[in-house]
Amino acid sequence: MAKEWVLNVATNRWGLNKKSVVGPVAEWIRECDPDSEAQWEEAYLKRLDQFLQEKSIPLAPDDYLQSLGQRLYVKVSEVLSAEVAEATVEDCISYIRDLVIHRTFDGYVREKETIYETLAKLLGVMIIPAPDEWDRGYNVDFFIQIGKYFIGLQIKPITYQQTPGVHNWLAWQEKNHRRFQDKFGGRVFVIFSIAEARQKKIWNGEIIEEIKAEIVRLQTLN
Repeated sequence: MAKEWVLNVATNRWGLNKKSVVGPVAEWIRECDPDSEAQWEEAYLKRLDQFLQEKSIPLAPDDYLQSLGQRLYVKVSEVLSAEVAEATVEDCISYIRDLVIHRTFDGYVREKETIYETLAKLLGVMIIPAPDEWDRGYNVDFFIQIGKYFIGLQIKPITYQQTPGVHNWLAWQEKNHRRFQDKFGGRVFVIFSIAEARQKKIWNGEIIEEIKAEIVRLQTLN
């Protein structure tokens, strides 16, 4: 398993599995629709031969694949080996701390900012970052001002595995959010963001209409 992981890392790092190197294999195998691995191998080598001719590479398919394997070996045995040898204990400690603290926090902030921008466009209002005391005291990340009233917004990044427990978040923070509404007049809405195809989206999209209704309600009170 460890050997396969190293080979996979090196192959991806140096692009030895790109379409421009080995051909569009995913496309080719669908077109071929093989019944066996042997049938796919025969079809692939024929496609690869044509691919090499179009690129003016003077190698037979088997020789070409062997050359790619040799390039991979050089990368693993020379480059990766040298890089691993340069790593110190301090490097590893720093990396782990950076991973769990800086990178995690940075990703969390960027996810919240993505949803924040989406909300501003959907609602057509200015959304303002909440002061620290609101974050600590009311669990509010952003707010919308409607005259003398305020609507609170909290953004919570979640995964699909966490969605069944969403009600736990809401119940846990209900007291603080009620205190916010008693003081500032507007409700607090919790927006859950979720990653889909590497993009951050609002999971509970129905909440947009609820926020719009709250904006209208507060406008009538001013």
